[in-house]
Amino acid sequence: MSDKRIAIAGAGIAGLATALSLLQLGWKVDVYEQASQLGEVGAGLQISPNGTRILQSLGLDNALRQVVSQAQGKEIRMWNTGQRWKLFDLGDDCLSRFGAPYWMVHRGDLHKVLLEAFNARSDAPVRLNARVVSAHSSADGASFKLQDGSQHTAYGLIAADGVHSVLREQLLGEDKAQFTGLLAWRGLVPVQSLAAHLQAPVGTNWVGPGAHVITYPVRGGQLMNVVGIIEKEGWQGESWTEQGTHEELLQDFGHWHEDVCTLMRKIEQPFKWALLGRKPQKGWAQGAICLAGDSAHPTLPFLAQGANMAIEDAAVMARCLDAYSTAPEAFSKFEDLRWQRTADIVNRSSDNAKRFHNPQLSDANKAVDYVSAEWEPEKVRRRYDWLFEYDALKVAV
Repeated sequence: MSDKRIAIAGAGIAGLATALSLLQLGWKVDVYEQASQLGEVGAGLQISPNGTRILQSLGLDNALRQVVSQAQGKEIRMWNTGQRWKLFDLGDDCLSRFGAPYWMVHRGDLHKVLLEAFNARSDAPVRLNARVVSAHSSADGASFKLQDGSQHTAYGLIAADGVHSVLREQLLGEDKAQFTGLLAWRGLVPVQSLAAHLQAPVGTNWVGPGAHVITYPVRGGQLMNVVGIIEKEGWQGESWTEQGTHEELLQDFGHWHEDVCTLMRKIEQPFKWALLGRKPQKGWAQGAICLAGDSAHPTLPFLAQGANMAIEDAAVMARCLDAYSTAPEAFSKFEDLRWQRTADIVNRSSDNAKRFHNPQLSDANKAVDYVSAEWEPEKVRRRYDWLFEYDALKVAV
């Protein structure tokens, strides 16, 4: 395979994790990235055992432990009273049940570790200012054109170019993501600026009528990642970096529990973006071209599985390419193996939005019973264990 090179469009989490998985199996990889520089984009990510076991297998454990936060657990809190329910234990319990840790990490920190590992292990660095604008499959592999007009070829082309993927549109036709009616606020708070009870290393889901708030520590516990999701028809900005104001943010959440308001006020700079959704769609693999990560299966973030699906894709993709004699065979098998699981995650993430925002949460007489019933331990196990148990390194290819 020394003369076979895989091309990857996109140097995000999916693209770099796939590149590292292929390098580990002896492949040569070229990564093409449209951005002129790779910086610190996004905020927090939760990497559950189905993702961390793959990152560890890639030899990234030591580098990541310098930047991740190892949470002790996750909990549900009532939007107005602050009442708590345990969602699940993490730490030792997670290791004993699933064989891998649960990490909370700033996306920029994870991305930096992946990028540094790729540049150290690859014979060619990430190619910046290299937007793939079109691609074609032939008997000889994949041919593709960059925005600068240059033509390139590869044994296979993996399109990991994100939720607004050019290649997805080319392969599947125009299926623009639809606004879900949900607006997301996000920001980071220095943990040292918080009262002691807000510094606890736990992930918290605040649930309320028509909105919810997620908080968890990142960057080794130095920062608290804060995300507020609210139902808001009509606003359709798509940027991840549209700045908002504290006044706007508190118009949405200022009537919530004082702990939430405190976190919101202490965000250094609030950002807002519209949550877009697509229904699961087949057709990722077309000859020697294949979609992966967000370009294949964009999801709402309400199961915290977007990054994990990308990392799982990476392991399965590399194993398929190693197991089959042609890229089209490998890509077809990859889609067969990944379609149902990712579709289930996308659909169940949408279900969680309804669960987190249930109107019963506005009724003081019904809210406690609703939360107690929806997050009773057996339901929680059924909702999450199938996610964490999945091992992309062992699934039969």
